[in-house]
Amino acid sequence: MKTVALFNNKGGVGKTTLTFHLAWMFDTLGFRTVAADLDPQANLTSMFLHEDGVEALWGRVQEPSTIYRAFRPLLTREGPLKTPDLQQISTNLSFVPGELAMSEAEDELSSQWLRSYRSNEGAFRVVSALRKLLQYAAGDHDAEIVLIDVGPNLGPLNRAAMVAADFIIIPLAPDLYSLQALQNLGPTLKRWRDEWRSIAEQNREFASKLDVTTEGMQPIGYVVQQQAIRLDRPTQAYGRWMRRIPKAYREHITVAPSYHPDEPQADPNCLATLRHYRGLMPLAQETRRPMFRLKAADGVMGGHISLVQQCYEDFRELAISVAKKCDITGETAIIP
Repeated sequence: MKTVALFNNKGGVGKTTLTFHLAWMFDTLGFRTVAADLDPQANLTSMFLHEDGVEALWGRVQEPSTIYRAFRPLLTREGPLKTPDLQQISTNLSFVPGELAMSEAEDELSSQWLRSYRSNEGAFRVVSALRKLLQYAAGDHDAEIVLIDVGPNLGPLNRAAMVAADFIIIPLAPDLYSLQALQNLGPTLKRWRDEWRSIAEQNREFASKLDVTTEGMQPIGYVVQQQAIRLDRPTQAYGRWMRRIPKAYREHITVAPSYHPDEPQADPNCLATLRHYRGLMPLAQETRRPMFRLKAADGVMGGHISLVQQCYEDFRELAISVAKKCDITGETAIIP
């Protein structure tokens, strides 16, 4: 099982939409997949589940119906972690819902991170708990990949979520703010990785017992979303920012093999450049289905029909690229 977080401290880059569609595409390709909502805003939960179902889940106070309910006993020292209840979305896809109360974990995760430097088993269990919860969920679903959606910040909750992640995908928009976000995100991820390795070294016995890893938090690339396209090329305003992304990513996130073109499509760090799919997204939100599975009965007509097929091809290529970079081999998945 591999865990992949989609993370950017800048909001509005399509992170949740990307998580939702990647989860569905992995399902389509035959990978056993779990999607987990670790964002206190619970936007991914609203994409997968109708609000009546969400209200019912949040009303099951004594059950591990969300990631927070499964985590809370350890946070409040009332008991051990619970296995989170999974929502079966399709044959290969299950979902761990989130909720707004997840934000209550921030202070405890911050203080326990500091305590874990002093070989404190209880503190170490807390800061590594999200990974264990996702392992529980993956075990229940026999999952080969877990996709993690998180909020747009650099706080203690997201730091613990990154401890749970083997790999990281960075969604970007072609604008100044995404370039600035890379300058903040790169050094922060490096610091978190270094701190986590130091914490694990201080807690070697506990780390071995809890089966944690210090080799995670590895960025595998970025995805540029919501370009404006004209004649199959980005418009000039977006294009100039897109041309700056490869250099900024190499400088602040990771060093890639050398290459000469300055277009993102030629950048080995670029997993995909996704177009703006115009009117498909509102239909997807209304039907709670991915854009590439929309049909005429969902309101797709005219030029949108070919756009649905293009969306399918785009996300298929992206999912295959992610699977290869993360060395994810599904038992029933068929990839080139």
